[in-house]
Amino acid sequence: QVLLVESGGGLVQPGGSLTLSCAASGAGAGIYALGWFRQAPGKQRELVAVIDRSGRTNYTDSLKDRITISRDYTKNTIDLQMNGLKSEDTAVYYCSSGPWLRSDFVPAFWGQGTQVTVSS
Repeated sequence: QVLLVESGGGLVQPGGSLTLSCAASGAGAGIYALGWFRQAPGKQRELVAVIDRSGRTNYTDSLKDRITISRDYTKNTIDLQMNGLKSEDTAVYYCSSGPWLRSDFVPAFWGQGTQVTVSS
């Protein structure tokens, strides 16, 4: 079992930056990959970025020039740095944890989500 708690969401102006953080705890916290998904109103949840315990990362192509995922292995936390935010980045952002099998990240645990709103 992994408990995930997100923080850092809020309102930001277009072009601004924001860092989301996720703290993982529980028996599997240091074992699994950790990642971020987002879900905009009326849209499917989509992968944003994922990082495994060796530091391997994967970013969704449409965002990879504007985001960076990082992991603190001693604290079992991950950060998602987002720059050049656009209105279409408005969504609920979810932290997730699970195995990363070959090329597929399989989220098994979810946080409660944090709202990011990009608006002037």
